[in-house]
Amino acid sequence: MRALRFVRWVIKYFLFFFACMVVVAIAMTNVPAGIQMLFAFVTPGLLVWWHEKRREKRLAEKNGIEAPSRVALAGESEQLNQPKPYQPRQNNAELIRAGQQARAELEVAAERRSAEKLARQSQSNQFLDQHSQPKKPKENPSTRSQGWVPKGQSVTIAGRTIDGMVYVGKPPRIGSSYYGEVCRAYIDPSLSVAHVGTDKNGDNMSYWPGYSSIPAVCRATYLDWLAGGRQDRTINPGYMFLFFYGLERRFLVDEAPESEKRDILVEVGRLKELFSTNHSAQRYLGEFIDLASIIVDDADFKKPIYKNWGWELPLSLKVALGGAIANDMPIDADWLLSWFMCHNEKRLRTPATRCENEFMSLFRHKFAIRFPSDLTVSKPRKHLEYSYRAASGEFGGNIPISANGKPILDISGLRKPVEIAQEIADEAMDELDKFSRYIGRNPDGRGTIEAQALLPAELWSLFPSSELEELKDWAREQVAAGGLVPALDVISRLEGEKPEKLGKRNLTGAADALARIGFGMAPDPRFSLRGPKIDEPVVIFELGEPIEQLEDVSPAYRTELFELALATFVAHADSKIVEAERRALREKIEAVGGLTELERKRLYANLEWYLDVPPDMSWLRSKLKDADAEHHLALRAAVVAIAHADSVIQSEEVACIEKIYKALGIDAGLVYADLHAGDVPDGPVRVKAAEAEAPGEQIPDEPKAKAASLDAARIAAIRNDTERVSSVLGEIFSTDEDVSDEATAANALPSSMAGLAPKHAMLVEQIIQREHWTGEEFDEIAGKQGLMPSGALEVVNEWAFDKFDEPLLDEYDGYDVSPDITATLRAEMAKGD
Repeated sequence: MRALRFVRWVIKYFLFFFACMVVVAIAMTNVPAGIQMLFAFVTPGLLVWWHEKRREKRLAEKNGIEAPSRVALAGESEQLNQPKPYQPRQNNAELIRAGQQARAELEVAAERRSAEKLARQSQSNQFLDQHSQPKKPKENPSTRSQGWVPKGQSVTIAGRTIDGMVYVGKPPRIGSSYYGEVCRAYIDPSLSVAHVGTDKNGDNMSYWPGYSSIPAVCRATYLDWLAGGRQDRTINPGYMFLFFYGLERRFLVDEAPESEKRDILVEVGRLKELFSTNHSAQRYLGEFIDLASIIVDDADFKKPIYKNWGWELPLSLKVALGGAIANDMPIDADWLLSWFMCHNEKRLRTPATRCENEFMSLFRHKFAIRFPSDLTVSKPRKHLEYSYRAASGEFGGNIPISANGKPILDISGLRKPVEIAQEIADEAMDELDKFSRYIGRNPDGRGTIEAQALLPAELWSLFPSSELEELKDWAREQVAAGGLVPALDVISRLEGEKPEKLGKRNLTGAADALARIGFGMAPDPRFSLRGPKIDEPVVIFELGEPIEQLEDVSPAYRTELFELALATFVAHADSKIVEAERRALREKIEAVGGLTELERKRLYANLEWYLDVPPDMSWLRSKLKDADAEHHLALRAAVVAIAHADSVIQSEEVACIEKIYKALGIDAGLVYADLHAGDVPDGPVRVKAAEAEAPGEQIPDEPKAKAASLDAARIAAIRNDTERVSSVLGEIFSTDEDVSDEATAANALPSSMAGLAPKHAMLVEQIIQREHWTGEEFDEIAGKQGLMPSGALEVVNEWAFDKFDEPLLDEYDGYDVSPDITATLRAEMAKGD
């Protein structure tokens, strides 16, 4: 057949070519040669194509079948242009009309073939009818079924019994536009099938499979899948699509009853869930479900959806939102969230994808606060038109959509609602950032104390945690008992295990967790000179309210916390803290301006910790070297004032003040001048209190000394300029400083670090000040030393391997610093002091 058609085409082409050459020779002598050649070779091909079309049409009319002009949702162009809109409850409009026409054509062809077959059988059976009484033949289900086999009616193909919902029989051709193509979904019983289906991976399947075109082994695999109830999700999705082609055709092309349409919709929904990881399945099946749900008026299409595998907004979402806006109905949180989540221009960060349920709940909460009466959206001018293309590629077209006889508004071009949703989403993602990072490190950590404390308080009622309630009760008990709790106990209770060492990450996480349930922890892990060692306590106290951002403090708070550390260092010098010193330090906090009540509470708690655990001098030295000379006067005044607090200046206190002066780079000889400054009488200074009942002559009591003033006017001016003080102390209290159990190294590197160039040695000194550096931070500190980051990393790690048999820096989301090497270097640097 095809060979004869090809010969006919060639003969016609040469005849038309000869005719065109005659025209060129007679009528086109003045036309350029290029145009002559184009006319002579192209025109015959066009004439042959036109002539074949006319021939096919005449043959179709002769056989009683009208040849469709193309395969689409409408068989004729005027059907797509009819003004009548799409009615979901009225037989699918153009889609059904096109299907009816295509189905009629297929039925006429099938009936004609069936009639011819019956006529032949009748002639052959006449002789038998005349001579004997025939036995009733046993019916074969495969030959009994021709066309669609409904659900619940079994059919046997190649020894495999299938529970309906398939097309069986000789596949009809689907139109002249698919020349030589037959309907993909039809299972032709006459085709060969392998004994065993071994191609589950679909290695021999084409992208657009058809039952008649796939190999016998693929047919066997497909039939096995159908006979097994279509439950195997590990099979190649191409087999599922081959089955879906039939469901799609039955629903949209045939006049299936309403109940059968609902069965098909349920089955496609099951397949979509079964192949949930396949993008193509989610897209094509999702588009069909959208359209089918509207056609059968399924309740699910009226519910918000939050996932979209295609580029366009889902049809069900467009219909629901467009109808609501057309009726002047406001949009609530769920529908705006659905609109946003399905929009192709949304911007989602990790917190929204990693913590999806928490993100959606927080989005709704923030929407309710911002729009208590829901969101009113302006009406768009454009009406909705929907374009559907069958997954099989056998039909498709544009359909106007309407509801209750009115066209539905098209929301696709509206920008403002999506922008509003993006703003709300950004706020929600920002608040979930810490919680998301914790879940990223601990995927099973939801519901734990630390995770719950990082969750925004607005979500606690929606995502409750029994562990958090137990933590609140425990914290209240500790506060009632005085507040001093071993640091290891606090971290162990929050993290569920005892750490080998305490780092800044542990302490900061603990402080944030307690703050979100209304309790504070001192020392402040972000701004204190140092954190507690593993065998030291912390102070638990009540904040009065949950706090989300502990890092948001005033410059006055940071300055006062630093001065308290200096003052308590002096107060500890004589190995005892008298009540006068405690009172002076508390009064010092009360006298500071620019503090909030919450900051004062935190300072009082930090003071209690400083009095219980004195600062280490090596830490003070490393911090004080960064202080600006302009602010030395305020720091000197702080330590001298506390020395005078008990009216007795001990020799140990004088020695401590000298150490602080040296750390500041100030002449230690100024200590005595500062102690005698102001209104202190010019007389002997008592360096040790007299013992009771001591023999000898009694020395008269010296007049009571007043606290040193050190030019009070200038001190006040500097202390009140908290912004300028903070500019210096802000670097001293860098929020990125890490806590270690070892003392900070002194200024010089030990001799054991020999082998490093001076620049690399200075880089190592900076590196060991923290437990972790981000990539940008490491590049910055390497650049300050005039080193290339990649080269510096290699040199430092090679040196560490030679010395310690392990690298100093480990790349993990930045650079982690080896705690063992850090401890060794700090210990050697301390010995060097």
